[in-house]
Amino acid sequence: MSSFALTLYVLIWPVIAAGVMITLCVSVYRDIRKARRDGTDLV
Repeated sequence: MSSFALTLYVLIWPVIAAGVMITLCVSVYRDIRKARRDGTDLV
């Protein structure tokens, strides 16, 4: 494996992790807003 390919492989994981974290945070934020609007508990 070339050093360029290895570098890309190592650097892509933080991007994937950040994407997953952003998706989770946005979804929780939307759920909180919907629960407040409907007057229900989040859990």
